[in-house]
Order: sequence, then structure tokens, then C-alpha cells
Amino acid sequence: MAKASRACVVLLRLLAAAATLSAAVVMATSHESTTVFGLTLDAKFQYTPSFKFFVIANAIGCGYSLLVLLVPPTSSLSRFVVVLDVIIAMLLTAAISAAGAISEVGKKGNSHSGWLPICGQIPKFCDHVMGAMICAFCGVVIYLVILLHSIHTVIGPLLP
Repeated sequence: MAKASRACVVLLRLLAAAATLSAAVVMATSHESTTVFGLTLDAKFQYTPSFKFFVIANAIGCGYSLLVLLVPPTSSLSRFVVVLDVIIAMLLTAAISAAGAISEVGKKGNSHSGWLPICGQIPKFCDHVMGAMICAFCGVVIYLVILLHSIHTVIGPLLP
């Protein structure tokens, strides 16, 4: 049973690493140029702090997922790994929230502030951002499953 549980955790961590790596790469490669009234406008993830945070957070989540695979399951660090799992899940959730808020403004604009939607002019960029958001959301869901499993296996036996 312990080997099957360990294999499940390894598989989940590899899936989380793949999802967060995909999110970071898709967002980092999102760029598009358009010409409006003779002006060339560029859209890149580097121009928005929320998108930079998104890429960095997903890169950290990917690296962490791979590093934790090196920690033996019987190690005394296993309780610390549960705490770090919670922190990484919160970091990824914050990154998705920040990028999602900016994406919403880019897609629909804000009539109160006079911000116009831009996704009509740069659809490829907006599609990349949406793909990255989907990958990151999958990563967060996988981290939630990892957390539930870790809490059950590491902290569960300590409870009366």
C-alpha cells in the first residue's frame, strides 16, 4: 500500500510540475504586435507586473515539485513538506488571481475608468494568456489533491 501511495504522489507531483511549467512557458512566449491608426502596439507578458508574477510563481511551483521528489517519504522533513505544499498552493492561487484580474480588464475593459478591451486587436496574445491560465488552474487543482493526500498520510496518524 505504501508503494502505491508513493507512486501516486510522485505521479501527482510530476503532473503538477508539468502543468506549472506549461503555464510559465505559454505565458512567457505570449506576445503579439498590432497596428492601430499607424501606431505599432506590442503586447508582451513583461509589460504587466501581474503576468510577470504569474510566470515567476509557476516557475517556482514547477521547481518545488521536482525538488520535493528527492525528499524521502519517511524523512522528518515530510511535515515541513506539507507546510511548503500549502505555501506553494497559495502562491499559485495568488498568481492566477492577479493574472485573471488583468485578463478580465484586457478582455472586457472597464467603462468606469475608460479602459477599452484589447483582446479584439490582439487575439493571439489573449489566447496564450487564457491557455496559461488553464494550465495554472490545473496545477492548483493537482496541488489541492496533493495537499489532501499529504495531510491524510502525514498528519492523519497523529490525530486521536
